[in-house]
Amino acid sequence: MKIGLLTREYPPEVYGGAGVHVEYLAAELRSRVDLTVHCWGKARNEPDVFAHQPWDELIEPKPEAAVLQALSIDLAMVAGIKGVDLVHSHTWYVNLAGHLSKLTWGVPHVVTTHSLEPLRPWKAEQLGGGYAVSCYCEETGLLGADAVIAVSEGMRGDIIASYPKIDPARIHVIYNGIDASVYRPERSEETLRRHGVDPDVPYAIFVGRVTRQKGLAHLLEAALLLDPRHQLVICAGAADTPELAAEVQGLAAKVRERHGRLVWIEGILPRQEVIHLLTGAGTFVCPSIYEPFGLVNLEAMACETAVVASRVGGIPEVVVEGETGFLVDYREGEREAFAQGLADRIGRLLDDPALAERMGKAGRRRVLELFTWPVIADRTVQLYRSLLD
Repeated sequence: MKIGLLTREYPPEVYGGAGVHVEYLAAELRSRVDLTVHCWGKARNEPDVFAHQPWDELIEPKPEAAVLQALSIDLAMVAGIKGVDLVHSHTWYVNLAGHLSKLTWGVPHVVTTHSLEPLRPWKAEQLGGGYAVSCYCEETGLLGADAVIAVSEGMRGDIIASYPKIDPARIHVIYNGIDASVYRPERSEETLRRHGVDPDVPYAIFVGRVTRQKGLAHLLEAALLLDPRHQLVICAGAADTPELAAEVQGLAAKVRERHGRLVWIEGILPRQEVIHLLTGAGTFVCPSIYEPFGLVNLEAMACETAVVASRVGGIPEVVVEGETGFLVDYREGEREAFAQGLADRIGRLLDDPALAERMGKAGRRRVLELFTWPVIADRTVQLYRSLLD
């Protein structure tokens, strides 16, 4: 069985949960199927991994050019995928490539949904008119797919609501996973001190992109309500837009002025350093306003760190209220209540290390029981076979 995996992200160019998913899924699939990976970016040295670049002419007009570049890569992927028995695409960036591969080569197309464009309207700030094109790519890929994988039951419900033309029988829930042999408790005071974190002072940590979806502004508003004895550590990439960057920087300045215990670590850190920072934390905070699954919560749980997260999307299927952490209701327009809820739960865990430890250990047990990659890969291959038999 020859499978072509289509993705924007692939190591070493991984910046989000979808890229981590593809990295580990591909590693497991190789022992089960004949796999080729088609991705964006620079040439890889890994066998059967083919990187594609956009057409050089498509550099203007910005910001729409970014989406036009994606379409040019999609066409290159279709040409390069010839000879496989089935294509499997991840994210809107390559969903159209999967759909066109199905039409061109007469093979089944499977889509894994890591998010849904209609539920991310703030992307219009980032992509301009290109957002309408990204929505078109996703919709075309999903409506034409032979099977759609939802990474949670919450995501399955979102797919049905967003794309009612899709037969629910074609939507299959296969959870995201994690390599618990990599993400495991590993303490390093040296890493903490090097990044300006005091290992003797309890801290909450956020790891993620600066995008409306991830809710960092809400966390910073909650930080203004925290006991100033506690630290907040932010590991964040670049902001999606200058406007969002200004908003977040303004809130961060207020937190520093009022509390002084904000540690801001900018850029993408090596994985091992992230593990050290997660392990040392009293709690990991996921204040997302939209999250189909929330892989980063699994990463924290695997490091035996209690989680405070918003009760949205697939997060309640990962984080068990009162057992592995706390869930906070998020409702549009109730910003102050959300910030207060986050602050209350964060403070409770930072003030009670024994509770945080119990929840952290329960979180790792849950990861080992439900979210390992061999189980996920087996279910994925079963789906492939059902489409090819």
